[in-house]
Amino acid sequence: MKQKARELGFDHCGIARAEELTEDARRLEQWLNRGMQGEMGYMANHFDKRIDPRKLVEGAQSVITLLLNYYPAERQSPDAPKIAKYAYGADYHEIIRARLNTFLAELRTELGDIQGRGFVDSAPVLERAWAQRSGLGWIGKNGNLIHKGAGSFFFIATLIVDVPLSFDAPGGDHCGSCTKCLDACPTGALVEPGVVDGSRCISYYTIELKDLLIPSEMSGKFENWMFGCDICQDVCPWNRFSRATSDAAFTPIPEVLNLSTSEWESLSEEEFKRIFRHSPIKRSKFAGIRRNLNFLQRGE
Repeated sequence: MKQKARELGFDHCGIARAEELTEDARRLEQWLNRGMQGEMGYMANHFDKRIDPRKLVEGAQSVITLLLNYYPAERQSPDAPKIAKYAYGADYHEIIRARLNTFLAELRTELGDIQGRGFVDSAPVLERAWAQRSGLGWIGKNGNLIHKGAGSFFFIATLIVDVPLSFDAPGGDHCGSCTKCLDACPTGALVEPGVVDGSRCISYYTIELKDLLIPSEMSGKFENWMFGCDICQDVCPWNRFSRATSDAAFTPIPEVLNLSTSEWESLSEEEFKRIFRHSPIKRSKFAGIRRNLNFLQRGE
């Protein structure tokens, strides 16, 4: 199973028993009740499916979690508005979904007529919880999954199948007394260790928020982040183990690395759609990017 995952380009693979995530359900309910999802109303949808994979795949017995490294070798120009590293290259949804389909097809060749579904940030699955349960790391104080030997710059994919497999043991938490991520967050989104107030996160404001205006209380706190934010990962000591991806699919788009603020502002909507048609950046849409740029340019 893990050899097959490596052949398909995944960096790490872990397996856990499919069962209800009772403790995670309690934490998710508390998080939702505190309104930390902001305008991301979809986070409250299909609650029962989020906490129990057997309601996503009938007869589910195993949850396979796959990690795919996206850490780039290249860095943006100092004049470029900051973009989260996961969005430097191609849209990971498209890349990983195709690999999951191939993975499931090859498993059927090996194991027979198994039933399963693959998910990548597109369905009610608690990916980080399953990654932790399958021994791939722990959920750090910044809310990200951290792999002890490779950091946190990974996409997480999940494959739920109806066959029993050998299960991995969960590992421990290795954040210790470190608070670098909590101290570095400029908007106070990391309200306590492991709890992210999504409604205060720079990634939320620059990607998920659909309002025409970003709240004025956030003025001067974005540190030139135009799309997403990596601050809490960049300061994490465990990311000294991050290694540049060799996956060609995530080769940075030249414009992401090099466009200055003025060049971004001069882009037409047609140019934006052409350049970023296969990029995660298209999620914010042209109007959202313009709004973000205007907010940064006001320098408030």
